[in-house]
Amino acid sequence: MLSSQILQNTIDGLKSITRREFSVIEREGKVSASTEPEMINTHIDAAADFVTSAAESQLIKGYQYFKVFDNGIAEYVILTKGEDEETYRIGKIAAFQIQSLIIAYKERFDRDNFIKNLLLDNLLLVDIYSRAKKLRIENSVRRVVYVIEAKNNEDFGMQEIVRNIFPAKHKDFVTVVDQDNIILAKELKPTDTINEIETHARIICDTLSIEAMSSVRVGIGIAVDDLKHVSRSYKEAKMALEVGKIFDATSLVMNYETLGIGRLIYQLPISLCRMFINEVLHGISTDSFDEETLTTVDKFFENNLNVSETSRQLYIHRNTLVYRLDKLQKMTGLDLRNFDDAIIFKITLMVSKYMKYKENHPF
Repeated sequence: MLSSQILQNTIDGLKSITRREFSVIEREGKVSASTEPEMINTHIDAAADFVTSAAESQLIKGYQYFKVFDNGIAEYVILTKGEDEETYRIGKIAAFQIQSLIIAYKERFDRDNFIKNLLLDNLLLVDIYSRAKKLRIENSVRRVVYVIEAKNNEDFGMQEIVRNIFPAKHKDFVTVVDQDNIILAKELKPTDTINEIETHARIICDTLSIEAMSSVRVGIGIAVDDLKHVSRSYKEAKMALEVGKIFDATSLVMNYETLGIGRLIYQLPISLCRMFINEVLHGISTDSFDEETLTTVDKFFENNLNVSETSRQLYIHRNTLVYRLDKLQKMTGLDLRNFDDAIIFKITLMVSKYMKYKENHPF
C-alpha cells in the first residue's frame, strides 16, 4: 500500500488544480488522507460497504465514490466532493491517478527487491537474466556500486536525496540493505575513467553534507560490464570502506582500485600478522613508540625520506631529527634512512593498525 504522505501529497496537488475536495479511504473505511483535515483518521462505514458492492461509482451525501483497484481488488475508495458531472469526471481522473501510483510503486518495489537480491548474491544466473528482462533492466551495461555510509539516513531521507542527485534515475538503482548504508548501483558511460567515478562519489558527499547536514563516507567498487558481477562490485565497495577506516580514516572517498597495500594487508590472517610483527620488532609492540616518534616517522615518509625537508616541516633542527631516527633504530634495528628498512617499518605500522582494528571489530 502507498504511504499516507504520498496519498496526501497527490490529492493536495489535485485540489490545487481542480479546486475540488478529495479523500482517500482504505478498504476497511479509515480515511488515510484528505484535503478536508477534519476527516483524516475518521471511519466512513459507507466507504467500507461500497468496497464490497458491485458498483464502480456511487453518489452518497454530496460525495462521489470511486474504487481504486490493485490486481483486481479494490484497495482504496476516492471521495470527491460535489454532485455535478464535472466532479464525476474529476473523481474518475483522481482514481486513475492513484491507481497509476500503485502500479508505479509496485514496479519500483519489484526492481528494488531485484537489486537487493542481486547485491547480496541471492539469485541464480538464469534468474538474474530472466528477471532483468522482465523489469526492463539492461544486462551488458557498465556499472559501478557505491556504498554510502550514512548513520542517520532514515532521519534525513538520505535515500531520496541520493536518488535525486543524478538525472538518469531509471538507469541508476538506489537501495538499502541495512540501516547504516545506502547502496547506489550507477550506470556509467563507456568513456568514464576512474577520475569521473570518484567525482561522482565526491558529489554524493558534498550534496549530503549540504542537504542532510551529515558527513558520510563512500566506498567504490570496480566497474563491471555484466549484471552478474554487480554483487562483486558491492563487496569491493564495502571492503574499500573497511580498509579506509583502518588505514585512511580522514578520507571520505575510498576506491577499491586505489587501496594499494592496505587491501593486501586486510586479507591477511591475524596469526600471520602476529608472526610478522614479532619477527620485525622482536617482542615489542608499536604501542612502545611515543606520539612524537610516530609523528616524526609519518612526516619522514610523507617527504620521501628527505631529512632536510622533514626537519623543516617539523620546525626542528636536522640533528634533532637524526637523533630521533637513531633512537628508533636502537629500538627496532631498522634505519629508516635506508629504503628497505623504511618499507619494512611502514608495513609494520600498517599491519599493527589492522590487528588493532580486528581486535575491536572481531566480526
